[in-house]
Amino acid sequence: MSDYDDDDEPVTPITPEQGKRPVTDLPGIGAFAAMGSTVAILVALGVVLGLWADRAWGTAPWGLIIGIALGTVAAVVSVVKQIRRFL
Repeated sequence: MSDYDDDDEPVTPITPEQGKRPVTDLPGIGAFAAMGSTVAILVALGVVLGLWADRAWGTAPWGLIIGIALGTVAAVVSVVKQIRRFL
């Protein structure tokens, strides 16, 4: 095999390090995905528990409002704990 291409220019070999893209962003992407999932799950759990409380005790719409508020507070606390790992 020749070290020159068709135009008689030297060919620079590609090392294995040059052909790979860095994978350093994946832990950050995973952390953001975990934060988003945490927020969605906790707020949804608050909604479900609030709707259950409204049906069980006939307190509509207060159970839903309190459930959303508690789910949101729990989500914020969880995300703050997750972010503190990177600070």
